[in-house]
Amino acid sequence: MKDEIIKAIQKVTSEKEINLEVPEVEFHGDYATNVAMNLKGKSSKIKGDSSRQIADEIVKKLNNDSVLKKVIEKIEVAGPGFINFWLKNKVLIDFPKIILKEKGKYGSSKAGLKKTVIVEYSSPNIAKPLTIGHLRSTIIGDAIANLFQATGWKVYRDNHLGDWGTQFGKQIYAIKTWGDEKNIEKSKNPVRELVSLYVKFHEEAEKDPSLNDKAREWFKKLEDGDEETRRIWENCVAWSWVAFDEIYGRLGIKFSKEFNNGKGLGEAFFEDKMDEIINELKSKKLLKEGKEGAKLVFFEKDKYPPAMILKKDGTTLYHTRDLATDKYRRDQYDPYLIINEVGSEQTLYFQQLFEMEKLLGWFKEGQRVHVGHGLFRFKDKKMSTRKGGIIWLEDVLNEAVKKAKELGSGSDKLAETVGIGALKWNDLKRDPKTNIVFDWEEILKMQGNSGPYLQYTFARTQSVLRKAKSKKPKTKSSEIRSSKIEVNDEEASLLRSFIHFPEVVEEAAKKYAPNLLCNYLYDLAQKYNAFYNKHRVIGSANLELRLKLTAATGKILKNGLTLLGIDTPEKM
Repeated sequence: MKDEIIKAIQKVTSEKEINLEVPEVEFHGDYATNVAMNLKGKSSKIKGDSSRQIADEIVKKLNNDSVLKKVIEKIEVAGPGFINFWLKNKVLIDFPKIILKEKGKYGSSKAGLKKTVIVEYSSPNIAKPLTIGHLRSTIIGDAIANLFQATGWKVYRDNHLGDWGTQFGKQIYAIKTWGDEKNIEKSKNPVRELVSLYVKFHEEAEKDPSLNDKAREWFKKLEDGDEETRRIWENCVAWSWVAFDEIYGRLGIKFSKEFNNGKGLGEAFFEDKMDEIINELKSKKLLKEGKEGAKLVFFEKDKYPPAMILKKDGTTLYHTRDLATDKYRRDQYDPYLIINEVGSEQTLYFQQLFEMEKLLGWFKEGQRVHVGHGLFRFKDKKMSTRKGGIIWLEDVLNEAVKKAKELGSGSDKLAETVGIGALKWNDLKRDPKTNIVFDWEEILKMQGNSGPYLQYTFARTQSVLRKAKSKKPKTKSSEIRSSKIEVNDEEASLLRSFIHFPEVVEEAAKKYAPNLLCNYLYDLAQKYNAFYNKHRVIGSANLELRLKLTAATGKILKNGLTLLGIDTPEKM
């Protein structure tokens, strides 16, 4: 519907006597556009030349548009230049048929035109736990990938594991000095053992800073292919995946099989591809030597601080490995867009990375995107693995399920669905950039604007439909023409919400903002519950329409929550 209105406006505003850019069409009434926003620096030949007068002239022309006449009841001007569009009653009433016909596809579009996007998210470090801090990247990134897929993009999902770097020198030194590989292997949760050793390393390094040099030596041995060092590192990777697989399974997270059969291409995969990067930087005269012998890329006019590519001892860094990663992605998949869903504290890092990739000629402006989420923090400090100040994601999931069980979620399976749904919703409903102070009550909220409220509303729609089917009521409502049906305020409010779902999905993808979809779904659930609490469905004279309203609401809630990675139980 929005496309038809835009085309009609475009046709009118391109005429010589008006000569305006196409105004943005938004949701006010059914649709609205603001002519005044497009008058800056423009002139028209309409007498008076005010936004109100131009709007009046546009409306006169739009009222003669043959396409709009079929779907628009009225077009009116408000304020200094707002043009409001109101759909015909028949169009609104027929909309549930479209929704039910499209089923799980309603809300999807072809906006992406089969362009390719790679979405990188979660990306934990090997030998470290998935903590509450990883939850945001994991579920926001997954939701963004789902939104892009729903809008016609070819989506690759990559879990770019942190499985290389100096921290492994620290880990290997700790295992060799204070650990026992056999005991770690036998442990039910080997990652917890590795974390304890990692924390101990940093405690001891504070007393004896020379341990950091020893850690660098161990990482250098790892890079040089030392057999024993490699064996320990490979064990760390295997032990870590025991924990990762369980958590991802519970969260319903899957990555593209193209990347190491769904495990993602970690930094180590690009170990033998970094010389090519260094040579290309040199050939394009981008790599310079720093004061102490390190190799860096300097930016024109000091746009950003220099980016280090090689340390003075010749070992690589994150930038080296990420450059190799993105070149591989470009060569293998030719993506139109690459999105990194990583914490906002890494903003400068990605600005440097993207600028280097533009200097290398790999990507153009806008093809590399950093979606930076805010951090979970304690009230008085930042979470840190090295200091032991972390909350394990496994513990958070267990607590969410426990709370759902206490609130009467019934079976263990339903408690898992409701608990994890609550956890996801309470994060996704926020602007991704927002920092969150860790509070058990808030992250596990199960009332009001919450996951269980949305799930319960969906379950309510399914209950109504089951009851209607079991009673098999006889009605002649199907013989009533939609143009003759009268709708009350609550029914009209629902119908007007339905038409905007595909547009909200597209907007949420465009702005990398799953919270926009959450806002829409919560509003829809409130409208349905207001309708349900005020009007009878089964046994009403307007049975057919109300059943279609119920079915369409359920279908949109299910489709929307699925895009957010939240399951929808049929009964609660």
